[in-house]
Amino acid sequence: MSSMIRLLSLLGILVAAVVQPALAQDAKATFATLATDNYADIEKGIGAIAESGAPTAEAVLNALGDNRLLYRPSDKALFYKDASGAFHDAATGAVVTPAPAGLKPVRLNNRVRRAVEAAVGTLTLMSPEAAKRRQAAEAVFRSRDAATLPALAKAIAAERDDGVKQALRQAQAAIFLAADGIADSDRIAAVDIVAARGDQDARSMLIQVAGRGSPVLKLAAETAIEAIDRRLAIAATVQNIWYGLSLGSVLLLAAIGLAITFGVMGIINMAHGEMVMLGAYTTFVVQQVIRAYAPELFDASLFFAIPLAFLVSGAVGVLIERGIIRFLYGRPLETLLATWGVSLILQQAVRTIFGPTNQAVGTPSWMSGSFQLGGLSITANRLAIIVFALLVFALLMVVLRKTSFGLQMRAVTQNRA
Repeated sequence: MSSMIRLLSLLGILVAAVVQPALAQDAKATFATLATDNYADIEKGIGAIAESGAPTAEAVLNALGDNRLLYRPSDKALFYKDASGAFHDAATGAVVTPAPAGLKPVRLNNRVRRAVEAAVGTLTLMSPEAAKRRQAAEAVFRSRDAATLPALAKAIAAERDDGVKQALRQAQAAIFLAADGIADSDRIAAVDIVAARGDQDARSMLIQVAGRGSPVLKLAAETAIEAIDRRLAIAATVQNIWYGLSLGSVLLLAAIGLAITFGVMGIINMAHGEMVMLGAYTTFVVQQVIRAYAPELFDASLFFAIPLAFLVSGAVGVLIERGIIRFLYGRPLETLLATWGVSLILQQAVRTIFGPTNQAVGTPSWMSGSFQLGGLSITANRLAIIVFALLVFALLMVVLRKTSFGLQMRAVTQNRA
């Protein structure tokens, strides 16, 4: 038995020794089709590479799409650069050192970019990762390359994830609407599938169909466009409400401070906006210090910045009260003018220290990105702002209603004398 195993292993090594160089040579010849300045030949070469099954096909096509693919005119050898700038042989993926000389970039235009999108989409349609399959379906939806139909049909039949299957069907429907020689019945069914996306991409595609289809197809497309318009109008209204809530939550915090200041002290604080400004610049300074000395803590920068922002703004407020306001109680007009002057001083101080241009406050990774909820795009930073404002408001209510300090504040507000 052991001798049989050794014999089979030896045969495998011999087959690999014969087959692998031949496969590499075939891959090299396939990749060489991109070593030209002719856009039509490059487009054909992209399709050949996608069908070749070469292990480096996806890396080469991605490099082409990112303008990182180069060729040597003397022997039509292809090379691509990785993120670090190292050169790789396109046929084998091996790192090439020293860097090859005399290279020219493979040319790109819009048609070639669409062909690359479609080819990369075809390569990843059968990926084991659902997210990659969905991305591939979206790429095919945008490119609408009829050459991907066989791969799409195979992927749809094998797909088990309902969301990904829907995306694959939408990509297939997009090709049906764009390709020639498709029966009207299939096109009408495709209109319904594309319309289910309900976004601007679907609307644009259906407008094209309505302009050149048969009367029946035109009617179906126009009906679908009207439905998409209604859905987009509702989504836009809800989106604006969401933006208003996130902005209103910031104004809520500012209004709470103004209301308490006026209610307890009888002061209209014209420098209140500058208090908010000082908190923002405190956050900026904290982030700059963390970037310089502890960059690994940047995602936690807000947990340091928020308490410090309260302390800095509060300390400046105490200084203003001790140095100016306490001498002007009972004279509302004079306190209004005094705090307005303070606001001008604070603004000019910030301009002098930080410059007149806006300073960027970085968003931690856990507050970045967005997700879709129906037709509503919810960004993580806006959601965090709303949640923070509600937490501050709830904490204030607890202090005002459940503590002796809050009771005194309410008493002074209701009857100052």
